[in-house]
Amino acid sequence: MGATPAIQILGVNQIGHESANAAACVGKDLPWLQEVPAELVWFPWKVTYRDVIILDTDNVPVAVYNLTNNSLADPVNYEALKALLLGAGAR
Repeated sequence: MGATPAIQILGVNQIGHESANAAACVGKDLPWLQEVPAELVWFPWKVTYRDVIILDTDNVPVAVYNLTNNSLADPVNYEALKALLLGAGAR
C-alpha cells in the first residue's frame, strides 16, 4: 500500500465579504485567504457558498463537494469527501 498523499486545505473568502474574516479565523488553524480583484477565484471557478474545490497535484480542479448539501456530520458524506481528497492525490 502506498503512502497517504499530502493534503493541504485552505479557505478562500469571496470578495465583498471581508468583514467576516476575523470571525472566520478565531480559534482556527485553517489557512484563510481573501479574494481580491487581482486574484479572482469565486467567479471564474463558479464557486457556490461552502464548496470544497478539490485540486489534483497540478492544481487543476477535479471535483466539487458542497458542504451545505452534504453535511460532514453524516458519516457517508464524510467518507465521500475523504475519498475525493485521497483520490485527487493519486491522479
